[in-house]
Amino acid sequence: MDPGGSPAKTEVGNYFVANYPPFSAWSESEVGKVTDLLSRIPKPEVSFGLYLHLPFCRKRCDFCYFKVYTDKDSKEIASYLQAIVDELDAYVRQPYFADRKPRSIYFGGGTPSYLSVEQLEVLFRGIRERVSWDAMEEVAFECEPGTLQEKKITALKELGVTRLSLGVENFNAEILEKNNRAHRAKEIFRTYEFARETGFDQINLDLIAGMVGETDANWQHCIEETLRLAPDSVTIYQMEIPYNTTLSREMQESGDGEAPVADWETKRRWTDQAFRAFEAEGYTVGSAYTAKKGDQVQFVYRDSLWTGNDMLGLGVSSFSHAGGIHFQNEHQFGPYVQRIEKGELPIHRALALSDEERLIREFILQLKLGRVSRAYFRDKFGVEVLERFREPLQRRFDAGDFCKEGESLRVTRSALLTIDSLLHAFFLEQHQGTRYA
Repeated sequence: MDPGGSPAKTEVGNYFVANYPPFSAWSESEVGKVTDLLSRIPKPEVSFGLYLHLPFCRKRCDFCYFKVYTDKDSKEIASYLQAIVDELDAYVRQPYFADRKPRSIYFGGGTPSYLSVEQLEVLFRGIRERVSWDAMEEVAFECEPGTLQEKKITALKELGVTRLSLGVENFNAEILEKNNRAHRAKEIFRTYEFARETGFDQINLDLIAGMVGETDANWQHCIEETLRLAPDSVTIYQMEIPYNTTLSREMQESGDGEAPVADWETKRRWTDQAFRAFEAEGYTVGSAYTAKKGDQVQFVYRDSLWTGNDMLGLGVSSFSHAGGIHFQNEHQFGPYVQRIEKGELPIHRALALSDEERLIREFILQLKLGRVSRAYFRDKFGVEVLERFREPLQRRFDAGDFCKEGESLRVTRSALLTIDSLLHAFFLEQHQGTRYA
């Protein structure tokens, strides 16, 4: 074990903490509580955002653990897009979501940019017909560089996308191929150049530290190429191998307990190396994964979700958080579409959070920002976090990982790089040591 509490070698399992309580605690028996919620009126101070899961890809990356499909034809895609629109329509007819104006929409995947211009126009039109965009602050759209031609980039800008997020991951053609990425390095530069000329409010580049085949020299090259492009923001993920990936299956079949990727110490060193290089060029590190340039660059979807606001997820396997209840849709394409066509909400499992679980959820997610406001938790929950989390916080203070700065708790850079391995200490006892997903 390394000092951060996770194995030094990369093994199979979830590392990244995206929510709380763990998904494994959600159950079918709690789905009825969502029905009760939908009949209520939301608190006026709670904002609202949308997430749309578009699960189509040209290829499945070896490290991908999301719900994606590479075998759907145009007819199946059309039926899915109609299902998403119909799902949204069903929700906005309920008192809880009626007449609410989303602050953000996030198109994730899969590969949202896999869709054709015509399919995108149908989808955006269906959404606009059902919710007002008057309060919209961010329309974020994930892209794979090889799926973006000039016509599609122009269409995305005209459709209202404000943040274009390019899944670059790496600039080395051989490493991209080793990891079964669909795009190639030359497509990155062509796509980025035209996207910049098109004038999006924010262009984000995604990188992954520790892909199969990564080296010190190549990672430095990735940093240099990113700085040369000068995106508005950069997201860096440290490679993990969740249970349902191609790599995890290959490891299980071979009996190898160690993934063919860099160990955690190396991945953290590479992430720190990138952050320091970005900071030297005027970027600010705003979370364990992001660096941005300029105060105008925002992550509305993330910040709203991490402060307990409502997020309605649409599409297969997507999850929602509303009124203190987690709920997730059907995990498979066919059952999801079929339930929508029958006029049902496609919810598969749910969990109503206690006040204590809501507090923990927001606390651990905000720790990932690197700084937590104690006043925020006093005002919202009536809790002094220094007292509520006295023991786990003291361990982090003693280790030099966290420190007190006035009304804030600050996470040191070294601890921020390992933050996901530190969060479990703040879980309730029944959730510690359980499988995350």
